[in-house]
Amino acid sequence: MIHPEKKIAVLIDAENTQQSALVAIITELSKYGYLIVKRAYGDWSSSMLKSWKTPMNELAIQPIQQFAYTSGKNSSDAAMIIDAMDLLYSERFNAFALISSDSDFTKLATRLKESHIHVYGVGERKTPIAFRNACDDFIYIDVLKTLDMDTEKTDSLKTEELKQTTEKQNQLSRQQLCQNTTLMNMLRNAANECSNEEGWAELGVCGSLIKRQHPDFDSRNFGYAKLSTLIETTTLFEMKKIAMKGTNAFKLFYRDKKKK
Repeated sequence: MIHPEKKIAVLIDAENTQQSALVAIITELSKYGYLIVKRAYGDWSSSMLKSWKTPMNELAIQPIQQFAYTSGKNSSDAAMIIDAMDLLYSERFNAFALISSDSDFTKLATRLKESHIHVYGVGERKTPIAFRNACDDFIYIDVLKTLDMDTEKTDSLKTEELKQTTEKQNQLSRQQLCQNTTLMNMLRNAANECSNEEGWAELGVCGSLIKRQHPDFDSRNFGYAKLSTLIETTTLFEMKKIAMKGTNAFKLFYRDKKKK
């Protein structure tokens, strides 16, 4: 969902984030609102972070220096948390994006949500479930990363063809989807909760319910750009379109074939 009214503060834990994913992360977050603040935290005197200079300059990300006072310890966590609270109290933002795979930010995400702030999390699949569930939306970095192509040397048609090929390679098959018990339970439970007397459930409402219950859910995790396509692929559900009165738009509904 695109929310152009959202004013987002993006805080990046550089010591727990892949530098190669920065462009994909910022591109994705830009879909959800205005990125007012973009800050990355780390010990920039460390050789481990030297590759960050160019992409941070290009993406206008402000580096926040935090020296490592103790060897082996992540020094940037406290600085990032303090800055987050300062930004929260400024009352200029209604959404935060916390970029890290570190569970230490679980309490921060929870505190922001208590203040009615929408929290986006971005991290690797190894991110502890506590942090993932503390966010309103959690996005996996590997889902966002795309082929590193020189767009100046590749025409748009070839780029689109490559994207489609990559999507197909990452897609789970019908059998794999149906064997994923967790996924099937999500889809069936949402349909049961939101269904009418005939068993039909509005797809958009179900998607929102699943997202509230499982912040890290994303149809792209399974290789499908749209939830509707994923559901159709399973062949375990039937779908229909209902036109909205007075418009050319329509709503999608689905129901479990077993409930028919």
